[in-house]
This record gives sequence, structure tokens and C-alpha cells, in this order.
Amino acid sequence: MTFDSVRGIARRRLVAWGGLAAVAAPLAGAGAGAGPARAASLPRDTRPGGAYDRYLARLAAEGAFSGVAMLAHRGRTVLSRAYGMADRERRIRNHEGTAFNLSSASQPFLAVAVLQLAQRGELALSDPVSAHLTGFPPEIADVVTLHHLLTGTSGLDAPMPDWQRVFHSRSEVRRNIDHWVRQATLVGVPGAGSNGHRPGGGAGLAIAAQIVETVSGGTFWDYVHEHVFRRSGMTGSAYYTRDQWLTDEHIAHPYMRQADRSLIDAVRHLDRGSSDPNTPGRNPGRAFIGHASGDGFATAPDLIRFAEALNDGTLLSRPYADLFAGAKLPGPDPTSFAAYTMPISITNGQWMIGRGGGGPGVGANWTIYPDTGSTGVILTNTDGAPLLDICLQEAAAVTGAPVTPPPGG
Repeated sequence: MTFDSVRGIARRRLVAWGGLAAVAAPLAGAGAGAGPARAASLPRDTRPGGAYDRYLARLAAEGAFSGVAMLAHRGRTVLSRAYGMADRERRIRNHEGTAFNLSSASQPFLAVAVLQLAQRGELALSDPVSAHLTGFPPEIADVVTLHHLLTGTSGLDAPMPDWQRVFHSRSEVRRNIDHWVRQATLVGVPGAGSNGHRPGGGAGLAIAAQIVETVSGGTFWDYVHEHVFRRSGMTGSAYYTRDQWLTDEHIAHPYMRQADRSLIDAVRHLDRGSSDPNTPGRNPGRAFIGHASGDGFATAPDLIRFAEALNDGTLLSRPYADLFAGAKLPGPDPTSFAAYTMPISITNGQWMIGRGGGGPGVGANWTIYPDTGSTGVILTNTDGAPLLDICLQEAAAVTGAPVTPPPGG
């Protein structure tokens, strides 16, 4: 399950804010070309005791939010709040160093990996699938490109994965993904439009990850750990396995809502599934380890570090960082667009870049606000958190004006 742009997307898919500093320089942050008047001062409502802080405290007091929320300005944390339990059975509370499942909010790690390889000249975004992989029919292999895969315009669809299957190893997960993506069929014209909402649309991202593996000579997980997480200083982030989820005290457990309104620990109850009609019967713990389309883990400070590493050239040189966040396609309304693996938007006259994700017991959203030099992170491990409303409140605090959800939201 993914979160798409707040503006103009069905509410059942929740939210992912997006944007960029400017079309020509999306990640220039608070430096040249980024509105110096706004970037010069810290937005008032982002500070401790401000409107956003009071809103979070009220939600937590009502039992409506379990997780971590953080705001940073020019890389320095200005607000950090943690509420609820990371592991109820062991009485471990959420805290700033807790790692949360990101679901689809981890997809941009794939885009960064591909662009790093492009920057080094080891692949091109115009490369067709056949330039790196075998086993696909010609209408896919010779026509669908990496650019199509990262923008969700590949025209591909694949059968829905078996959400009831319980995996037990990384190798089993890899074999299953390899089998799944080669069942993909072309149901649209590559490049003609987004296919991101098709149930099997994530197969395109899995194919892109396989290309990363072929070019780099290692697994997708190892590549991201070494070249994204380690390079950014993201010491609490990883593609953790289910075994680590169960034993590592710094990883939050996902609490799924059941039909009787009770909450159960998903990773300790693989026989139970979500009662949400959008994800019926699903359980994120069954996957053993996440992959390119979702289920990486990160702490809030690490996502701030990721944003800074994008801005300062640690992950990508400036042209490729701009390419990462630049608008590729028009979105569902005049102020939203698609970048690589994420939506982007203009809100209250400011560009925003980010990604959200969600699933049973999982909710995440990270947002870069380059015009103010701010970054916001929201992570939750309990079904029922009003993530859309929290994102709206965060954006209002940072941009300095109320943000109105789209009609029908």
C-alpha cells in the first residue's frame, strides 16, 4: 500500500507530500536560489510549544498517535517527539532512535541507487530492460526503460503477490521476486502515463532493483546499505529481517487493528492479518525482508540525515540530485507532479519533496521543504493514526499557512 500526493488522490491511499526547491535546482535548500527571506528564519509553529507540537501532544493524549515526529531546520533538530510503545509485550517505548517500517516511503532509496550508477556511467536512464536483464518478452525487454520503471509509466502489471505466504530467508524472497516480475505483462504504452495504482505496478520497481543488482554485482539490500545508508550516516536504518524485527529492541513492532477493534502485534502473529478493507488479510511480518517497493526501516534522525545527504552532495552530485527530484510528469492537479519513485508538489507557494508509505500497523512520511531549509518526519507503528491530518498540520507549520485537503478527501 502506498501513500500518494495529498492533492487529488483518493483518501484510501493516504498521503505522500512531494516537491522540490525549484525546477532548475530542486535540492538547493536554503542556499542560493531558494527564497532567502523564508530560509533565513525558523518557522514559528515548528518550534517546541508551537501549534504543531501542541497538536501532536493532544493526539497522543487521546491515544491516537504512537510513533515519532521530528522537524529539522538546516539539518539541526528543532522538534522531536516520541509517543506510545515500540513493543508492548516488552514495555519498550518509542524514542528518537526507534526504527520504523517505512513501507513505500523507502522507494526513493532505489531511485538514488539507480542515479548513483548512472552518475558513474554504469547505466543510462534510457537503457531498456534488455540492456541488463534476460527472460522478458521483447515488448517489455526492448521498449521499457529505467526511466519508465522509476516514473511508474512502464505500462506493466503483474499478478498480485500471495500476501498469505510466509517467507523464511533472503534467498527465498529473491527467488520469489524473480518469478513474480517475469510474470509481468504490458497492459499500457510505456511512457504514456502512470500505472502506479495498479495492484501489480510495484513489479516495475522490482525490475529496476534487479538492474541495480546486475550492474553492481551484489544484492539490492547490500547496495543500499553500503551506498545510501552508510554513506548518509544512517546508522539505525536497514532492510531488517523478521528475525531482527523480533529481537532488536530499537525496531518498532507494527500493531494491526482487528475487526473487534483490538490491536495485535503483527510480527508476533503471522497467522493474523489486517482488517482494513484496502489491505485485507495482509501482514508485513510475513515478508521476512522488504525490497525495492517497500519495507525498509529508518529512524527519524536518519531520514533527516538522508535529506541532508541529498542536499550536500554526499549521495549524488548536484545535477543528479536535481534529476532525482525534478518534475517528470504532471500530476492529478496543477500543483502536483511525479518525480522518480515519488510525487512532488507546490503547497502554499513552496516546493516540497518527499514520500509516504503505509500498510497494516505501519505509517511513514518524510518531507523536505527546501524553501525554508526544513525537513519533517512522521513515523507510526499503530493502525488508526490520522497520518493525513498530521501531514497537513506539519505542512501548515512549516509553510506558514493552513493547508486544505483536496475535495472529496
